Amino acid sequence: MTAERSLGEIKLAHRPKSFWYPYNTLRNVGVLEQLLASAGLDLLQLCRGPHGKIADIGAADGDLAFLLEKMGLSVDLIDNEPTNFNHLEGAQILKEALRSTVAIQTVDLDSQFTLSGKKYDAIFLLGVLYHLKNPFFVLEKVAAIARYCFLSTRIARQTDNGQSISQGPIAYLLGPRECNNDSTNFWIFSDEGLKRLINRTGWDLLSYLSIGVTSNSTPANPERDERAFCLLRSKIVPTISASPNPVPAHKDTVKTMISWNTATAASGKVYVSIDGQPESLFATSRQGSAAANWIRTGCTYEFRLYDSNHTRLLDKVVVATAIQESQAAHW
Repeated sequence: MTAERSLGEIKLAHRPKSFWYPYNTLRNVGVLEQLLASAGLDLLQLCRGPHGKIADIGAADGDLAFLLEKMGLSVDLIDNEPTNFNHLEGAQILKEALRSTVAIQTVDLDSQFTLSGKKYDAIFLLGVLYHLKNPFFVLEKVAAIARYCFLSTRIARQTDNGQSISQGPIAYLLGPRECNNDSTNFWIFSDEGLKRLINRTGWDLLSYLSIGVTSNSTPANPERDERAFCLLRSKIVPTISASPNPVPAHKDTVKTMISWNTATAASGKVYVSIDGQPESLFATSRQGSAAANWIRTGCTYEFRLYDSNHTRLLDKVVVATAIQESQAAHW
């Protein structure tokens, strides 16, 4: 809320309200927190991976990107200049006013795009999917370059004439004026259709939440709008995670589950370093989960996933206790 007020003041000091993207993108923050809590994950730990970079795709004026940067993250802001609400001029104004280092890129997701060979620890793809002509291609492309993805899109339980689509893996093709009188809206998925798309494009679904009208939502009626929010982990990019993380503070030892996947046919090795000390072997396999039931309050544990030769770091995660996290700035 503080960031929203601050950005709002900067916006109105430079351009009238009609110039700016009309929807409050930061209202998604509370929903993202619910997704993370459900998966037992922490935003900053998730985003601080081996690549040192995250991306906000379809970022509008960049409110979320600039908030994430303020939290200490390195962010790329990616949108398509011709279709952006103010042709990315708003994002440029905010970047200059905030003296930001966020990199602004224009990319047409409806093209056979590339992202300059970059790798990301997390990508935020909020409110974009149903605007895409080829959502399968985009999700598959992102799964090859990002460890995690925060995804939201509009879904529906039935067509406008009342026909149920909630039981099947349905992708509903919109007419040019059928949804919000906006010809850039193309696909509305059923609940099962979205989940199948996620699975077929190289992702594991870690957490799922729908908001809005969750009983009889339709594509055409703005009064019966339903949105699905998802936390995804790539099955193509090597990943290691801990849940819960941070672990609850306790006078005795506590447990967190370490899960990893090398995303190849080759085996991997998981090592752990405690408080910066020399690392020791924790597990050996291509993928799996194992309990670390010796986590103590006040210590920091860094779990590192390597290739089978222990020569290339594939991913890492830092496990801390809640008492340590409470001393840090929260988003």
